[in-house]
Amino acid sequence: MNKLLSALQPYPFARLNSLLEDLQPPDTRLIKLSVGEPQHAPPAFVLQAVAANLGRLANYPATAGLDELRQAIAIWLQHRFDLPALDPESQVLPVTGTREALFSFAQAVIDPGAGSLVVSPNPFYQIYEGAALLAGAEPRFVNCDAVSGIPDFDSVTPETWQRCELLYLCSPGNPTGAVLPLSVMQQLIGLAHKHDFIIASDECYSEIYPQENLPPPGLLQACLATGDSQYRRCVAFHSLSKRSNLPGLRSGFVAGDAAVLRKFLHYRTYHGCAMPLHHQMGSIAAWQDESHVRDNRQAYREKFAAVIAELDGCLELTQPDAGFYLWPRTPHGDTGFARGLYASEGVVVLPGQFLGRTAQGINPGENRVRMALVASLEDCVEAARRIRRYVQAG
Repeated sequence: MNKLLSALQPYPFARLNSLLEDLQPPDTRLIKLSVGEPQHAPPAFVLQAVAANLGRLANYPATAGLDELRQAIAIWLQHRFDLPALDPESQVLPVTGTREALFSFAQAVIDPGAGSLVVSPNPFYQIYEGAALLAGAEPRFVNCDAVSGIPDFDSVTPETWQRCELLYLCSPGNPTGAVLPLSVMQQLIGLAHKHDFIIASDECYSEIYPQENLPPPGLLQACLATGDSQYRRCVAFHSLSKRSNLPGLRSGFVAGDAAVLRKFLHYRTYHGCAMPLHHQMGSIAAWQDESHVRDNRQAYREKFAAVIAELDGCLELTQPDAGFYLWPRTPHGDTGFARGLYASEGVVVLPGQFLGRTAQGINPGENRVRMALVASLEDCVEAARRIRRYVQAG
């Protein structure tokens, strides 16, 4: 067996199951705010496109995807991030969801055994750590500011940057919801050129934001602002899971530096992860439509407004910059809070420390919980009422 597997920590939801397994929730409807799985209805026209192309199960899909899909993605990127036309042949690569691609990307770009570092925010999406470890690299965590949620990149030493081969960004952040300013991204791009590392920007929450006229910026935008339309050393990851409520479609893409993507495509031809053709046809339909995405954003706005109003004065929390998570402080330890809330009110939340690691002497996820507002408006409001009742009961 691969000895590096022993370095993997239990996944957060496995830890959550262990934390709660000895408890019996009350005889009431369980409400789960723990998993970021969108519960809004998927677009009917996408399902129709998938169903209409089931006959294409008889064909092997190409790893690079259909020309029509790459073209649809390139056009979406151009319009969404105000970019010049991308080359769909070399600057866009469909993937089977961002989770798979973020993990496999590290295997493709890391030089194993070279003493390399993979730098990521803390707290973080756990795939970044696992990808680093199984690529033979050492994870190095940058703590997020307790107020802004932005990683403290100024604290990273030149020695760390020099050993870095891959920097994972997450903007909007999971779990903080923080959006990296373009100026911070530009600073990091400069460091990537100086120290010769690649930036992988996880932007899967980029289409869920509170103000319709203020969408979060992306890494490719930051590249263009520096005068680089080739996006050297930069790749952005996007997904239909959150944007279009299609987590089961396993559809996303990577876009950016053509030289990096050429190597990644070569890796993927061996990896065996081509997207099924009927999923590609559904994906084309999804990337070509924005009306369902606007409706989706509005649904999340309504939930945030209602839940934050219900929890006002009860928990220390703020509206996130983007995404669908709340990241409140807890009145006592986060694991104890999660256990007590589950046992007394039948609401499941994820302890923040499960999403972080101890770095510079602290785990920045401690004494916080992640609440995913993915359920219906009614369920989210009911969960907030139960949380208030639990907190007020002391």
